[in-house]
Amino acid sequence: MFARKSTRKLTAIAAPLLAGALAVLPCAPASAGDVSHPHVVSADPVGTTPHVLDGIVNAFALVGGTVVVGGAFSEVREAGSSTSIERSGLFAFDLATGKVDRRFAPELDGPVNALAAGPGGSVYVGGAFIGARGTGRGLARLSLADGSPVPGFSAPVRGGDVSSLVLHGGGLYVGGDFTGIGRTGRSALARVDAGTGAVDPAFTVTPGGGRGGTLKVYAMAATRDRLALDGSFTTLDGRRRPQVGLIDIGASRPSVTDWHTEAYAADCKDVFPSYVRGLDFSPDGQYFVIVTTGGAKGARKLCDSAARFETYSHGDAIKPTWVNFTGGDSLYSVAVTGAAVYVGGHQRWLNNPRGSDSAGPGAVSRPGIGAIHPTTGRALTWNPTRDRGIGVKAFLAHKGGLLVGSDTTHLGHEYHARVGMFPLP
Repeated sequence: MFARKSTRKLTAIAAPLLAGALAVLPCAPASAGDVSHPHVVSADPVGTTPHVLDGIVNAFALVGGTVVVGGAFSEVREAGSSTSIERSGLFAFDLATGKVDRRFAPELDGPVNALAAGPGGSVYVGGAFIGARGTGRGLARLSLADGSPVPGFSAPVRGGDVSSLVLHGGGLYVGGDFTGIGRTGRSALARVDAGTGAVDPAFTVTPGGGRGGTLKVYAMAATRDRLALDGSFTTLDGRRRPQVGLIDIGASRPSVTDWHTEAYAADCKDVFPSYVRGLDFSPDGQYFVIVTTGGAKGARKLCDSAARFETYSHGDAIKPTWVNFTGGDSLYSVAVTGAAVYVGGHQRWLNNPRGSDSAGPGAVSRPGIGAIHPTTGRALTWNPTRDRGIGVKAFLAHKGGLLVGSDTTHLGHEYHARVGMFPLP
């Protein structure tokens, strides 16, 4: 349900000098793929981000100067405060000061898996919750002013949940393991009107197959005229696309492009029938990077790896430009800023193609988070470290730095429970 909660009075916190610097930065709605950085972020996290006291953070959205955080948790606390605040899988805080927004306190009865910044001070929320007041289950548009559903938007999800959201132009792309939105059948992928939630009849690209028996879109990202998606599918509109594909969204009738790779056709460990996870475009849209789980299987398979692909390549045997292997640990999230490719999971190493749950020749220690050179594919020296846990499930690059969301409590050798931010120097 989307009802307001009462909260206890919070102890005020003093914002450090960095907050003033961040306050003058432009804070337009952002996602990781549309922000370019001139250089790598600092390895020293800011001290202002609030702490999430339990569970896991799965997603971020930046709406103006407000960060919206989604996941599966029940309590948060401002930096420097001893007072906890009840929040049901969703809360918002001021980017510059870290102050939690008291007004925005929706109650959700299930986890939030995906967020997208919306127009008019709103945010799109996707996950495994049941909605209220006509918004339906799994997908809602909420006002940041008070957490209430935005009137006129209705897109109830049927037969499954939402795992990924991308707002592009006037359309909201929705990925997950659902079978329909509203009264319209759609398998795992749809485009809805950003204002009304009505399913767009012009977008009919349909994933097929389903490695492991489940059809699911895990991650999506958009650039000017392309939507990249990965998941357990084996086909898109009947065309062979094992786990990864590109859709031309610049055309009046979106269609699957001739970009086709067999790089993810091979099997990893049996417990990971589908192993693609995070995906992100470069700021100029010319390439994208995919990260995977899967278990160490050597350098002939892209299990437990990050790989770069060129967006406008053509053909049926497209190879990655480079691959960086962890040697046996999962990567879940990626953010590409031009200066770096940030990867997060529960990895111990990068540059480790010959490792098998071990550090092979040339491996470098990068516990839980690391950065890769966009051109060479080799790990950069940036090494803040973090508690590994399950792993980083969310990145969001913005003009002032890089937000990181996970399930652990130490980032950059400091206490930052499940939310942290590395600033640009």
